[in-house]
Amino acid sequence: MRRPKHPEQENHERWLVSYADFITLLFAFFVVMFASTQADKAKAKAVSESVKNALENGQFSAAVSVMLGRGKHQASTVLTAPPKDSAHDNQPAAPGPPQPHPPDLAQAMASLEHGLQVEIAGGKVQLKLETRGLVISLREAAFFGSGDDALSPASVPILARIAAVIRSVPNPMRLEGYTDAVPIHNSRFRSNWELSAARSVAMLELLRQRFDVPPARMSVAGYAENAPVDTNETDQGRAHNRRVDIVLLSAEGVKAEPRAQGPRVGGQESGPQSAPQAGR
Repeated sequence: MRRPKHPEQENHERWLVSYADFITLLFAFFVVMFASTQADKAKAKAVSESVKNALENGQFSAAVSVMLGRGKHQASTVLTAPPKDSAHDNQPAAPGPPQPHPPDLAQAMASLEHGLQVEIAGGKVQLKLETRGLVISLREAAFFGSGDDALSPASVPILARIAAVIRSVPNPMRLEGYTDAVPIHNSRFRSNWELSAARSVAMLELLRQRFDVPPARMSVAGYAENAPVDTNETDQGRAHNRRVDIVLLSAEGVKAEPRAQGPRVGGQESGPQSAPQAGR
């Protein structure tokens, strides 16, 4: 007697197959995007190769299929590709021509922090490492008299320690004078512009004459009250704004500096000439 044939049960979860494939592709897309943003190119390449192998060899798809209840009979027949020899991929890139590195301003800052501990703690000097370079901020009260551009004799030992670090690096530098917002008008200076520029020039002359800093490395600028670091509404804030900044320029900071084209000497252009500039 023949047994009646039962109709094959319809699988209502077939949509999971397409959904799993979509998730697989989406995962691969985000992995590739992640790998492309990594600074470590060798690591990024390794991640991309791993995802590529998993997709091409069917391991990832088979695993998803098993989890969704399909392809169980295929899971044992998935062929695994032999592991690739990654020895070549792990080799470091061939060294190119050496790239010029700017002087280590962080090391210069560390030297100044060690040599000026007392002055930094007392608020006479402040150090900042910025994109444009190392900023050595000298407060007016410790270096200049009120409304004057003459350097205090008591400040010379401090400047001697700063000059020693300046001479140890080849960076060009800019001497920037700043004032507070209180207008000045005396027999010597008609405005804060003149006072700020005069203090920058006084600092340049001391570094050049007493500490043998090459003048070709230096330029001066006067900002008057136009770049405050503190409020001008209090005595303490105004005291912070009255300062001269010695800025050891980084490679990035030098890009904004003008490059003087000197007269030709022996068929070649000479280097930058010493031309201090006041007022900005």
